[in-house]
Amino acid sequence: GVDPPGFQRGRHCHPAPLVLGTMAAPIKLNEVLKVPSLGIRQEAITFASCTMQSEKYITVREQAGEQVMIHIIDLQNPAKTEKRPITADAAIMNPIAKILALRAGQALQIFNIELKTKMKAYSMPEAVTYWSWLNERTLALVTASSVYHWSVEGSADPVKVFDRLPAMASSQIINYRNDNNGKWMVLIGISQATDGSGRIVGSMQLFSSEKGQSQSIEGHAAGFANFTCQGASEPSTLFAFANKGAAGAKLHVIEVVKGTAAAPSFQKRAVDITMPPDAAADFPVAMQVSDKYGVIFMVTKYGYVYIFDVETATPIFFNRISPETIFTTCVNSMTGGILGINRLGQVLHVQVDDTTVTNYLQGKLNNVDLAMKIAARAKLPGAEQLYSANFDQLLRSGQYNEAAEMAAKSPNGVLRTPNTINKFKSLTAAPGAQSPLLIYFSKILEDSKLNAIETIELARPVLQQGKQALLKKWLEENKLECSEDLGDLVKQVDAQMALSIYLRANVPAKVIHCFVETQQYDKILLYANKVGYSPEWTQILQNMVVLNPEGAVQLAQMLVNQEGSKIDLEAVADLFLQRNMIQQTTSFLLDALKGNKPEEAQLQTKLLEINLRAAPQVADAILSNGMLSHYDRAHVGSLCEHLAQ
Repeated sequence: GVDPPGFQRGRHCHPAPLVLGTMAAPIKLNEVLKVPSLGIRQEAITFASCTMQSEKYITVREQAGEQVMIHIIDLQNPAKTEKRPITADAAIMNPIAKILALRAGQALQIFNIELKTKMKAYSMPEAVTYWSWLNERTLALVTASSVYHWSVEGSADPVKVFDRLPAMASSQIINYRNDNNGKWMVLIGISQATDGSGRIVGSMQLFSSEKGQSQSIEGHAAGFANFTCQGASEPSTLFAFANKGAAGAKLHVIEVVKGTAAAPSFQKRAVDITMPPDAAADFPVAMQVSDKYGVIFMVTKYGYVYIFDVETATPIFFNRISPETIFTTCVNSMTGGILGINRLGQVLHVQVDDTTVTNYLQGKLNNVDLAMKIAARAKLPGAEQLYSANFDQLLRSGQYNEAAEMAAKSPNGVLRTPNTINKFKSLTAAPGAQSPLLIYFSKILEDSKLNAIETIELARPVLQQGKQALLKKWLEENKLECSEDLGDLVKQVDAQMALSIYLRANVPAKVIHCFVETQQYDKILLYANKVGYSPEWTQILQNMVVLNPEGAVQLAQMLVNQEGSKIDLEAVADLFLQRNMIQQTTSFLLDALKGNKPEEAQLQTKLLEINLRAAPQVADAILSNGMLSHYDRAHVGSLCEHLAQ
């Protein structure tokens, strides 16, 4: 129930304003809420009693004498704060849903507040010393000896994931987290140094669920990042951690899961963290990674925030944001910033300032490359212009390979635009050299796939050169984006390849047209049913009957035998009659009219009339077996008399 060492109230209580001479800071800081303003006593706002798992809720356990109150604060609407008398040692809200976990001694319960139902209950064999939600589905439970995961779904009890290393035995746990894929976890604890210096030592246990192995690391704060490295098409999982040792503070960033096997490996980073002279005893207490901007937010005991680039670990900015220790933080998924609560009950929000960050990086840090990368990652206004200036300079100097590399690998594809394609198309290749446009596309194809526009622009010259095999290879490797336009382009030279493109691009009308043209009639109805497509069957049969009359009849019969198919029976019968296909028309109509429905009287009459004129013995057989009873008897009788004369 007590705060960990170093989380008690600090002596540094002077807030520092965010000013940088004449230059605006690259972050925005604002106070979202003062928790005491909701009638909650400041004594309850501690690491042990106040939790925040996401930007949605804060949970506070407040005790006055024997009375315990659980406050659930809705950060989007603090006026809706709920106050419940619940006897529990700890309470923690799910990061997404209105689900509350409660702990009393070794007894655990999970409640759905909206449905007012108890979802799960369990009694742990040993005391839980730390807990947190890993995601909306999983509650993590840390005991003195082990770490457990408890799913809110199903009926399973908590499952042990790993045992704590002996090196963590004396540490008080302050954090536990995992990567997005649940393959890596890190347990973080702090303790007093044993050398009498009073220094706070950070200890971490990094665990791989796939390998079932743990590694002991010195560190105070850590986080995982999803980051798409240059030359990769899939994001890597990066692990960032900060440590304050006797020799100083360092930030480390390493790759624990590679995104794209063929891409270059991430270059691990280690940089010194410079602490201000008046905060020499300061140390990291929290770390959050903003995947939106690709930056690391590190918060210290004395209320400073440090920001680093996740790819290079370049220090971007630091400043004091709180007069008191910030004891809990989380990412704000809506802004890409972070939220933190300090001992005064201030809920603070820090985020990258979209309007100032690129100017700050270019001006204050003189780092144009980083300015371009962050602008592109976060899709900031002006990101394309930042890249374009460098890109255009490379083109002007004839460095087409370098320009192609830059455009192809630009973060978030900021330069992969029709404008860039047109610039490459306007260039003339040196005699015997590859076209600049093809150089550009080949750079993209090294480790990514082309978008729809790029695919069309590449397909045109490739088809003109008769290199359909190359296009087929890229399609098989899933390097091209299939579209109706691409199918139309390819169809001029290869109907079968066009069919595969239309199938992938989900263009049913043209898929069926290709089936007709390539005489794959047996696949037409199967495909239409599979994708839930109802084409104009009469038109399709009209095209088919020219190429393959028997195939058209077979399809028509399959259609009438399929429940719920909408087909104009009379129009289809006329199609066959126009080609004097009496036997096929009869066979089709006998199938179509076997239900003997009153509304089909006209078609019954037509069937009999056709056969009375062309095959009287067939008409006689139809009349004899009594399968039709709604035809125009007077008209049929008249025809019979006429034929008998």
